[in-house]
Amino acid sequence: MSQLKVLRIDGSARKEGSITRQLTDDYLAKLSAAGEVASIVTRDTSEGIDFVSEAWMGANFTDDADRTDEQKAVLAKSDEMVAELEEADLIVIGVPIYNFGVPASLKAWVDMIARARKTFKYTENGPVGLLEGKRAVLVVASGGTEAGSDIDFATGYMKHIMGFIGIHDVDVVAADRLMVDAEASIAGANSQIADLLVAKAA
Repeated sequence: MSQLKVLRIDGSARKEGSITRQLTDDYLAKLSAAGEVASIVTRDTSEGIDFVSEAWMGANFTDDADRTDEQKAVLAKSDEMVAELEEADLIVIGVPIYNFGVPASLKAWVDMIARARKTFKYTENGPVGLLEGKRAVLVVASGGTEAGSDIDFATGYMKHIMGFIGIHDVDVVAADRLMVDAEASIAGANSQIADLLVAKAA
């Protein structure tokens, strides 16, 4: 059995009491217990992800060979995050829904890794993702927004971003509408995790 290199992205602003962190912990613990994990690299967006700046844009759109040392330094953290994606077989992303969308820090991570010529390229037939052969699990939680509904602008967005960079095998574990019935929502998410583990092991 080949073991997976896992990249874990935590999008929640909360260190304690976060349902996405709790469910991600549970999923990865079960995956590890099944002997399927080789390593886990964690990127916690709550610890700070730079926003795109004018300097970053200028560096990003300069050809690699022409970048100054200053421009390379501006892109260093972004390059590091792209490398984490390139190395991973499985990307597990905690996606709390804040005001119907993704947290600003998670959007900042997306902006750092969605880079032309690195994670996607443009062709005469449109954009093509460059990170094929990987899979992702989105661990979604919300207070009142129903996952996948017309007012959920987080789940579909993250699935689109994954596909845009070439990751089309994407599963969703959702603990939504927690403020309506938290116990049932978390139980449903745990059931989805169990089903996912069985399906991927088959």
